[in-house]
Amino acid sequence: MKYNIKGRTYTYIAGIKDNNPVRLSFDQLSVQTFRLSFEPWHQNGYWDHTCVPHVLMDGDTVIANATVNVLQVRWQEKEQTWLQLGTVMTHPDYRHQGLSRWLMDKIFEEWKGQYDVMFLFANEKVLDFYPKFGFVPAGEYQYHTRQLAPQPGKVRQLDMDNAADRALLLQKYAQSNPFAALTVTSPAGLLMFYCTQSMQSCIYHLEDVDMVAVVEHEDGVMTCHDIFGETHQSLSDILPVLMKKDTQQITLGFTPKDNSGFTMLPLKTEDLTLFVLEKNLRLFSGNQLMIPTLAHT
Repeated sequence: MKYNIKGRTYTYIAGIKDNNPVRLSFDQLSVQTFRLSFEPWHQNGYWDHTCVPHVLMDGDTVIANATVNVLQVRWQEKEQTWLQLGTVMTHPDYRHQGLSRWLMDKIFEEWKGQYDVMFLFANEKVLDFYPKFGFVPAGEYQYHTRQLAPQPGKVRQLDMDNAADRALLLQKYAQSNPFAALTVTSPAGLLMFYCTQSMQSCIYHLEDVDMVAVVEHEDGVMTCHDIFGETHQSLSDILPVLMKKDTQQITLGFTPKDNSGFTMLPLKTEDLTLFVLEKNLRLFSGNQLMIPTLAHT
């Protein structure tokens, strides 16, 4: 559909996954802006209806975008729909012409009444932009512990080039994280965006308890981004099996239901601020939450 924005005519499209020329033009702009390509993710079959770019085109070229990512979230044993805005970008030749603002207004219009929470992550360059739409900064809190020691156990690193290992990861993901107060239950495609690319060497099967964890080790710190499966054991019983001999601290990439033994600290990420709609702020300020690290888009 064509729209006139400040005297120029653009084509607007919402949802481009199956439109090859538009998707490839979108990807080109993403690579140019963020050095991030969505094509491998798409070609592997993980891009589904929950990732909805809203693009403006000048002729055949995507020149601006704002993506709505639809997340199903379990919070306090209730399923909710959360929308995360991401990949907000404009071609350098088209900046300062109100295109991002137009797209944001369009998203609010088209998604009205279809979500419980809307949020996004913004860098320092655009901190003044999102408050124009009712977004406010929200503090996040992360949990750490130094009270655990490594323990033996059967742990196998999964191979994301192996179909059976990918299937195991997805099977366990469907069982969710039993230790998380706030957990994203779908889409699986977002998990696979990480697990088939930047974190493909960080996925482990804990064979003794039949769970799968996404874990990074760096400089004596073990970050457990997420852990999936069903168990009657506690998180503190399971984490030591994933530790290395030099692990001094464990950091969680999610908010635990039971935080006993953990220290809570404000989460400060360089050049990244969580924004939520003002009506959703109490959810975060009153519960010391963090958006799960594997749910960032």
